[in-house]
Amino acid sequence: MPFTGEQALALAPDTASASAGRKLANARHWKSLGRNAEALWGECQGSGKDPYQVRVDLASLSVKCSCPSHKFPCKHGLGLMLIFAGNPRDLAEGEPPPWVADWLAKRHTREEKQAATTLSPEAVAAKEQTREKGKAKRAEKREKLVAQGIANLNLWLDDLIRNGLAAVETQPGSFWESQAARMTDSQIAGIAGRVRSMATLPGSDADWPDRLLGDLGRVTLLSRAYTRLETLELPLREDVRHLVGWPLRTEDLETQGERVIDDWAYLGQWVEMQDRGQVQYTWLRGQSCGRTALIVQFALFNKPFADLLMPGVCQRAEVGFWPSAHPQRAYVLARQGDVRSITGPIPGACAIEPFLASVAESLAQQPWQERFLAVLAQVTPQYDAATGAWHARDAQGAALPLTPGDYWLLLAVSGGHPVDLAGEWDGEQLRPLGTLAEGIYYPLGEAE
Repeated sequence: MPFTGEQALALAPDTASASAGRKLANARHWKSLGRNAEALWGECQGSGKDPYQVRVDLASLSVKCSCPSHKFPCKHGLGLMLIFAGNPRDLAEGEPPPWVADWLAKRHTREEKQAATTLSPEAVAAKEQTREKGKAKRAEKREKLVAQGIANLNLWLDDLIRNGLAAVETQPGSFWESQAARMTDSQIAGIAGRVRSMATLPGSDADWPDRLLGDLGRVTLLSRAYTRLETLELPLREDVRHLVGWPLRTEDLETQGERVIDDWAYLGQWVEMQDRGQVQYTWLRGQSCGRTALIVQFALFNKPFADLLMPGVCQRAEVGFWPSAHPQRAYVLARQGDVRSITGPIPGACAIEPFLASVAESLAQQPWQERFLAVLAQVTPQYDAATGAWHARDAQGAALPLTPGDYWLLLAVSGGHPVDLAGEWDGEQLRPLGTLAEGIYYPLGEAE
């Protein structure tokens, strides 16, 4: 037997498909069941008039079914493989019918064409050289497009400041969106996103001019830095390119990134909704190295995140950092040890003032950072009933405001006493991620 029933079910795209496949793993649902050395086939009656024609290529376990399902393999393909794995005598050996033979013939023709195109080492080298030339040509074209977009952005910023911030308070959303669209057309999506975020600031609160001026200053610093890219040190140069719009590449992690093996504490995570999916932010802190790592995962169209990262545990792992003047964005390359609960103390915990000093030091190295892991020692959660605001206050009396929410779980866990608290600081508010109380770590996630 080339596979078992368990191995066939492992191919199921989801549990629902596996369950449906099991229900069809009976010859009474089928007719014209057959097999030979190359394939399995059969016709399964569905909801329509004509039965679905199902074929399985035994060499590659490729499945072809005439049903309208978008899942691969579909339940009919799984059912046919389960019948073969469980009772192969239900599939009569013989010559395949025309609809199976034609399918196999087309697959063989395609495979023969692919084999015929196998290149010699010289041809492979020539093809790679051609590919590299094309890649360089496209990169040069994009560099020119981005440079022109940056030049137009600088003119727009100069005009905006020259006219004064009061003039933008009455501007419609199209004022910002049109500029962001031009940035997108120039392939500087990173700056386009920053411009779009500014659209929500004018008139939003009493401090909006200060906040808008700060955002404009950071965008101006970024655009000016890009025009002097070659004068920057390589790590900062990589920061600027990424923030302008070049994506982080796995090959950069492999060739330039730093790798750190340590016992990593998964201190917390939260998920942000975007237009086409979700973004997950997970914060790690190295037990020995004291390094902070931010793992960012994207999931589109309700698909699951690629890696399961469980907050509140510690595990030995190799973590890779992408090149940066202040490396923070990272990826878990390999997990090497058993998972165990965090029992404390949280590595790197300190009072609020030393934490803010570390933020200032980080910004001096990479001034566009927007998120910081705060691990605060012995802070007390406090609730102001008059304003509905929450704060975390340390023993020295310094306090940080928490993001809007109801943090009763945090208050209950602390019992109103000082606890160690991990959170994400954005420069204005602290998002609680987890807390350590009496040797137990409680992931907080979203506000409870």
